[in-house]
Amino acid sequence: RMSLSPQAQQSCEGCGSLFGEYYCDICHLFDRDKKQYHCEECGICRIGPKEDFFHCSKCNLCLSLSLQGKHKCIENVSRQDCPICLEDIHTSRVGAHVLPCGHLLHRTCYDEMLKEGYRCPLCMHSALDMTRYWRQLDNEVAQTPMPTEYQNMMVEILCNDCSARSTVQFHLLGMKCQSCESYNTAQDGRCRLPLEEQ
Repeated sequence: RMSLSPQAQQSCEGCGSLFGEYYCDICHLFDRDKKQYHCEECGICRIGPKEDFFHCSKCNLCLSLSLQGKHKCIENVSRQDCPICLEDIHTSRVGAHVLPCGHLLHRTCYDEMLKEGYRCPLCMHSALDMTRYWRQLDNEVAQTPMPTEYQNMMVEILCNDCSARSTVQFHLLGMKCQSCESYNTAQDGRCRLPLEEQ
């Protein structure tokens, strides 16, 4: 016998047909089975399996167990929109990718970003380990002499990776941070010649 005040449930009271392989009594979500689970802290259902994820209370998001204790937390970072597509990250069915700086992008947006560049669109930190590329750039800089008028030109730079400031020799291919050896730097001031040549 069917009740007079119908309530959401996984199956029909009359015929017993399932409305969805997965049903959440809190979210009233019906879906195919994707190993979903309801996260109380997130307040929504997540695609699982649950044992592969943990809820980071500072980031306020469920993350892969591989990131537990290995990511930089930013308070409520999941409540910000993805800086690439400008869509919500917290409720997205697309997984979040945590950058080394702690900022989040949709995993698909991260993959697209890497086709164009290597830096976080919010803070400009390197979004992946660039060490091998920096060593290649060392070789290219060493093999590419600057024209005479630029050979003794010094510039002030700011490193986007470690925030250190340093004065280095100007080079068109890139200027290396003296602190962390990254080429993810920006010129922070005008070019100048060493004192003995001014």
